[in-house]
This record gives sequence, C-alpha cells and structure tokens, in this order.
Amino acid sequence: MSQDEIKRYLQDHPETKYIDGLLFDMCGFALGKRYPIRDAAKLYEDGLTMCAAVTLLDATGNTSDPKGFGVSDGDPDALAFPIPGTLSTVPWAAEPTAQVLMSMRRPGSGDIVPFEPRQVLQRVADRFKELNLTPVVALELEFYLIDLERDAEGGPLPVRSPATGRRMDSKKVYSMDTLDEFSDVLGAITDACAAQGVPASVASTEFAPGQFELNLNHVADPIQAADHACLLRRCVKSVARQHGMDATFLSKPYAVESGSGLHIHISLLDSDGRNIFDESVDSQETRMRHAMAGLQATMGQSMAFFAPNLNAFRRFEPNLFVPVTTDWGYDNRSVAFRIPSGRGPAKRIEHRVAGADANPYLTLACVLAGLHHGLSRELEPVSPPRDGNAGEEVDPALPLTIWRALDALPEAEILKEYLGADYVDIYHTVKSNEFLDLLSAPLPREMQWYL
Repeated sequence: MSQDEIKRYLQDHPETKYIDGLLFDMCGFALGKRYPIRDAAKLYEDGLTMCAAVTLLDATGNTSDPKGFGVSDGDPDALAFPIPGTLSTVPWAAEPTAQVLMSMRRPGSGDIVPFEPRQVLQRVADRFKELNLTPVVALELEFYLIDLERDAEGGPLPVRSPATGRRMDSKKVYSMDTLDEFSDVLGAITDACAAQGVPASVASTEFAPGQFELNLNHVADPIQAADHACLLRRCVKSVARQHGMDATFLSKPYAVESGSGLHIHISLLDSDGRNIFDESVDSQETRMRHAMAGLQATMGQSMAFFAPNLNAFRRFEPNLFVPVTTDWGYDNRSVAFRIPSGRGPAKRIEHRVAGADANPYLTLACVLAGLHHGLSRELEPVSPPRDGNAGEEVDPALPLTIWRALDALPEAEILKEYLGADYVDIYHTVKSNEFLDLLSAPLPREMQWYL
C-alpha cells in the first residue's frame, strides 16, 4: 500500500498526533483503532489487525456466531488496509487527528472479507457492468437533535433552542426561524463534512421539533455514496455533542412525532454518459418501468434491511408520508418509489422506504439489486403510477413488522442472488437473535398493562 497519501497529508498537517483507521459494521457503527501518527506508515504498509467477524456484531456488540464466524472458527484476525482517497481530518477531535476508511483482507491470501458491508454493496454494484450502466446516487438523511438529558424511562427529550434555552416544540417544516436558531451547530456540521470530503449540501427542518434533513450530492459511485452517508451520521453526532446536545438517527424516537428516513436518489448512466431515465433518451419510459418493477419485486424481501430493528417499523403507519404499499408515482411523497419533478438529465428515482438507522451500504445494495433485477429481466410494474394518497391503507402483503420481515429472509431468493445467500442468512441470524435478546427482559409497558 502506497504511503504517498499520508506523506502529503502530513506535509499539510504537521501537527497531527493520531490517525484513526475505521470501517462500518452491520449496524452502521464505526469500528477501528487509533494509532499514534508515528505508526502511520505501519498502518499503510502492514494494515490494521482486527477480528474478521467484527462487522457481524449486533447492536449491543454481541456475536451470534452466524455461519460459525466469530466463535466456532476461533475468531481469527483480518487485516484492514486504508482505502485510497478517504484520508481526512477529524474536526471534532480534542487533539489533531486524521481519519481513513479501511477495508478488510484475509491474512496470507489477501482475499476480501466478503461479509464486510462495503464489500456486499461492491458485489451488487459490480453487476451493473453487465448492463453497461453506472449508478449515480445521492442519499438524504433525516435526524433529530435531542437533549443530552433523558426522560425517566431513558427516552429522548426535545433539544433546547440555542437562542431561547427552551425545549423545541415547533413542527413547522422548512422553518427558516429554526434554521437560524440552530445555525451554529448546522454550520459546524457542514464544515466538518467538508473537511472529511462528505458533500453535504441542503439543510432543512422537518415535521417535528428538532428534526432536520441533510442532503448529499450525487456521485457516480454507489460505494462512495454510502461512505458519505456513514460519515455524515458520524459528523452529525460528533459535532452535536461539541455543541452541548445529542443527535439520533433512530427511525422513530418519539411515538407521536414524525419518523426519520433514509431516502436514496438514483439514476443510471449508459456507456455514453446519458441518463437512461431521461425522456429524451427513452421517450416511452421503458427502462424506468423495468426499474420500478424490480423495486416492487424486492421491497418485501428487503424490509429487514430497510428497517433493521423493532423501532424502525414504527414509522410504517398510514397517512404519514411513509411507504406502506409498493406503489410508485410522479412527484408523490406518499409512494415508495417517487419520480421527483426534475426532468431530462436530472430525472431519477427516489427510494423512500428505509429508516435513517438502516445501514447505508446494505440498504443501497438492496435497492441496486431490485433495479438490476427489473432491468435485466425487463419486468413490468404490478401497478400503474399512483395519483393521490397511496398511504391510506397498508398493503397486507408487505412484511411491516420485524418478525414478518425477518421471517421473509430465508425465502428471499432475489436478495440471495445479489447479496449472497450466506450473507442474507448471516444477517437473518444476527438480527433475529438481537430481536429475541431485546424481548428477553420485560418492557416498561408490560409492567403498566399486565402487572
């Protein structure tokens, strides 16, 4: 591994004391190690040693030994090496620190570790070479700024306004007053993203007190787009704490307030760089229909990835601009797959299903699997484009509870073709055990209702 990148970085940042090597696990958590900068050359040449199955831990850090990885195999090591082009500063660090994304390899053979989420996405993205297509992707993430303090049951409390000191209660979407009140922290988040090469752009308030959305710019590399989303979440949480508040990407932190989503905007370029969804390229929208059909065919199979925990399924209620059917449509926020108002080269699909706490790599892998499935088989949608409110009634065929979504994974043949049968089985094992562990102790409402 060339050390040129770190050498150039240290010429520009000679005060650097540490370098963090990190990657993201199945739950989207950042894992890694911190090296003193004097060992940076060792990190680049020899790699970072860590347990190969570390990306298979559940939300509590426990292992389920899926497919025998993590306990039965003796928990062997892998070597993680820096990914070129991902070295950046850590603006919130107490002392000058650099950061670089890593990817794992098997010692000796140098083979990739196939269950690293980034590699799962890479395998699916590579399938588009068969179609001579390049996905162009941007992600949008909704989140809440919340108080560092918690309520009596450990739940979140609305953030206090930096301007007034009062807890937020405004529900005005697109409120400029709220953006002004939080301009310092939002500006610092944007600056931190820029320092880390994360193309955060438009910020807006959402439908609940302290809820915001940040958009990421489109890139012609789905793996890089998912990197950006993971790093954005890390930036938001870290900068929020610097400003005396906290942040959460939990899908439904408040029972009576809006949920937070992870929306994916995607178009596809042909070998001549033309957007195949552009009406001047395909006036009959033939390939758009094929793409929509593939997304419809894989939505049910993918729900356990789009909603990775019990809380995430609380978003899916009627009349909340959250998809509860497999409908698609034009400039309609009540559908699962929306074609926004942009036309020509800007024409794209907005996938609106996933919660904000879903793993960006795995979510995007499922979306790309659906697109490739529909395009390669020239499928037709099971329904016409929807006008009006598609969210009035829940589609009973969709697995909109965690137990039904997990039960769907063993038969998820399309996902297994793209993500790999072993990985879908691994995910099923880890998340099923995580859910059972969650239920192993009485919940507060059980005491209220049944004691």
